[in-house]
Amino acid sequence: MPHSVRLRSSYAKINGYVNSALEMAEGGGLLPTRPPTVSLSTGIGSEYHVTLAMTRLDYRTAGESHGRMVLALVEGMPAGIHVDEERINAELRRRQGGYGRGGRMKIERDAVIVLSGVRNGTSIGSPIALQVINRDFRIDEAPKVLRPRPGHADLAGSLKWLTTDCRNTLERASARETAARVAAGAMMRCLLDQFEIDIVGYVVEIGGEIAEFDRDATTDELRRLRDDNEAYCPDGNAAKRMIAAIKKAKRDKDTLGGVVEVQVEGHPPGLGSCLRWQDKLDGRLMQAVGSIQAFKGVEIGLGFAAARRPGSNVHDEIDFDPALRESPQLGFTRRSNNAGGLEGGMTNGQRIVLRGVMKPISTLLRGLDSVNLDTKQPERSDYERSDVCAVPAASVVAENVVAFEIARVFLEKFGGDTIVEVRAAYTSYLAAARSLGDKNAKG
Repeated sequence: MPHSVRLRSSYAKINGYVNSALEMAEGGGLLPTRPPTVSLSTGIGSEYHVTLAMTRLDYRTAGESHGRMVLALVEGMPAGIHVDEERINAELRRRQGGYGRGGRMKIERDAVIVLSGVRNGTSIGSPIALQVINRDFRIDEAPKVLRPRPGHADLAGSLKWLTTDCRNTLERASARETAARVAAGAMMRCLLDQFEIDIVGYVVEIGGEIAEFDRDATTDELRRLRDDNEAYCPDGNAAKRMIAAIKKAKRDKDTLGGVVEVQVEGHPPGLGSCLRWQDKLDGRLMQAVGSIQAFKGVEIGLGFAAARRPGSNVHDEIDFDPALRESPQLGFTRRSNNAGGLEGGMTNGQRIVLRGVMKPISTLLRGLDSVNLDTKQPERSDYERSDVCAVPAASVVAENVVAFEIARVFLEKFGGDTIVEVRAAYTSYLAAARSLGDKNAKG
C-alpha cells in the first residue's frame, strides 16, 4: 500500500478515537483522565505515536557552575495558572541558606527571571523558560583542574570526554545546576496549591546526629519547626547538635553528609501507574531525588527496614471512615503508613514519605590523595571553593524535585490545555471514585 494511502487510513482511525473519547466524556459525565495515544504506520517498518492531548509536563536544565546562568525550560504547563515569582524566589533563597554553606553563596543573589511562557503573571500554555543569573561568572578564566577529586565526577568525566582538564566536567556536574531544578519545582507549586497539595522537606540526620520528632504532625507544623533553625531540622535540639558537628568538620577541614525527608499530603489516590514500569511513581520519585548531586540512596516509607520485619508488621491495614469521604483520600484510612503512601507504583491516598541520603561533599580543604592527569604522578586533589555541609540546602532541592514529579503525574491523570480543564477532570474523577460501590450497597 502506498505510504500516503496508509497514512490517510490511519488519520481516519484517529477521528474514530477522538469521537470515542468525546462520547465517553459526554455519556459518562467524565473527562478522559489520560491522554489517548494512537499510532500512525508509515508502511516502511516504523510508526509515529501521536498523543491527542496537551504536551506532557517535563523540564530540562542548562548552564554551568561559573557560566552566565542556569536555566530551566518547562513544557506542558497548562494555561491560566498564576506564576508567583516571589514563591519561586523564596525557595531559591532557602536553597542558598542552611548551615554549612561556603563562600559561593555569599556571592550569589539567586532570583528567577521568567523569559517566556507567561503573560501578565499567568501561564499561557507555551514553554516557560526560567533563568537564574550567576554573579560568579568566570568560566573562561577559571583555572584548569588536573588533579581529580575522589568522589566527584572529575575523573569519570575526563575519561569520558577525553580531556585532562576536569574543569569541563565539574562545571556541569556542579550542584549549582540544582538552582534551575528548584526554580522549576517551585513554579509547579503554583499548580499544586490550587488543589491543596502540600509538600515539605527537611533534614533528619547530619553527621550521625539524628532528629526525633512527630512525623505525623501537619505539614504546616513541620515547616514551622524546620524554619526555626539553620539546619532545616524539625527537632531543635538535634539541630544544635548538627550545627556543632558541622563546625567541628570545618575545623578538621572535612565535610559531612546526612539524610533528608520529604512528605506530600492532600493528593488523591491513583497518581502514577502499574501498567508500565516507567510510569511507577515510586521509581520516578527515586530517580528525581537520587539524581540530586551527591545523593547515593533513596527509600520510601519504611524503606530498607521492611526487610527486617514480617509482612504482618509491614503492610498497612485498611479502614473506611465515612466522615472522610469528601476528602481527597475518599474516606479510606490506614492504621500505619509503612508503604509511604505508594503501592504498586501509585498513590494510595496516604502521605507520601521518602528519604534521600547525601554523602559528604567531595571537595575537602585538606584534599585527598589523587593523581595529576597530565603527569600521572601522585598529588593531592584540587580544591574548588565549596561547602562543608550542604544537607540543609539539599532538603530544599529534594522538596522541589518531588513537587515537580507530583505535578507531572497529576497532569498525566487530569491533564488539559487550561487549568479549567484540569480542575474539571479532577472534580469528575473524585465524584466517580466516591460513588464506587454505591449501587451494590443500595442493592
